[in-house]
This record gives sequence, C-alpha cells and structure tokens, in this order.
Amino acid sequence: QQNIKSRLPPEVNRILYVRNLPFRITAEELYDIFGKYGAVYQIRLGDKSRDTRGTAFVVYEDIYDAKRAVDHLSGFNVGGRYLVVMYYQPAKFQRRADAEEKKKELEELRRQIKLKKSQMANSNDDD
Repeated sequence: QQNIKSRLPPEVNRILYVRNLPFRITAEELYDIFGKYGAVYQIRLGDKSRDTRGTAFVVYEDIYDAKRAVDHLSGFNVGGRYLVVMYYQPAKFQRRADAEEKKKELEELRRQIKLKKSQMANSNDDD
C-alpha cells in the first residue's frame, strides 16, 4: 500500500469516469488497461446505442490505485484515441443530468406552443 499517507485532493476517489474510448472496446480490454494500476472492482461501459457510448466507469478497490491510473492513463492512446480519465464527481453529473432534463422540458414546451399556434392559425382560417 501507500507508505506515506499523503493527503489526497478532495476530488480523488475510487470511481473514475473515462471518455473518448474506441466504440468497439470491450470490458475485458479495459480490465487489461486499468488493471495494471491495481485491483479493479468493477467496470461499466457506456451503452453502444446511446450518447454514453465511448465512455466507462472504472471502480478501483483502492483510492491510491485510482489516483495512479488517472496520473498514467489521462491522454493514453487506445485504438487511435486519447483517453480522458477523470474522477467521478456525482454533483457534477447530477447537474448535467438536471440540465439535460430541463432542456427536454423546454423543447417539449416549445413543441406544444408551436402546435397551439398552428391550431389557432387553422381555426382563424376557418372563420
């Protein structure tokens, strides 16, 4: 383990968020890459058919292994793509999810307004 228990920055945790992965990469290949830095507890690949493709969550058993992976694998070339490896920050992801939800609600409201306007225009034409 870590001889000198140095203080880690607050954002450091065992869960890493990885972006810019080749779309065809497998969980086994990720275990090979990330396993070099310590025991990997779990890997979750993004859904190939959705906007999460090319992303993954990698969970280490030890926080220092996670830190070592971030230090060594950020910018690492895999299949011609350079990995973006960050610490998972739940608050940031929640804000992004909230923003996406608000955007969808706004689009739905705009669609409804457009529909109402066209219905009103059509009913005025009938007069």
